[in-house]
Amino acid sequence: MNTMTEKRTQETQQQQREREQFVVPDVNIYETKDGYLLEAEMPGVNKEGLEITLEGTELTITGRRSDQPPQGADILFSESRLLNYRRVFELDPTVDTAKINAKVEQGVLTLTLPKAEKVKPKKITIA
Repeated sequence: MNTMTEKRTQETQQQQREREQFVVPDVNIYETKDGYLLEAEMPGVNKEGLEITLEGTELTITGRRSDQPPQGADILFSESRLLNYRRVFELDPTVDTAKINAKVEQGVLTLTLPKAEKVKPKKITIA
């Protein structure tokens, strides 16, 4: 009986995820000599609300805002909408996916996408 309850709970959570609506976050992408820098604006999203996945060369960023008021506070009035964010990118095969780095500060996610050593320009010394 317990298994049946767990399965129903999982199905309900699955159905909720399927109905979940997402907004596409605004991004800035920069290229440096060592790689790429991606900045995604997701106001209200903190580290705990972020999920970044990589499948092959497909990078998916998902950000969820918390709907919890500050501790000890009750909502009296709210105009902000609870928005969740999702964006999918196809990475250039030159990106070294093993060295991707992420950080989030004040609702801005910054991903560092380094180029693989084999594709970086090299200066050849003449003997």
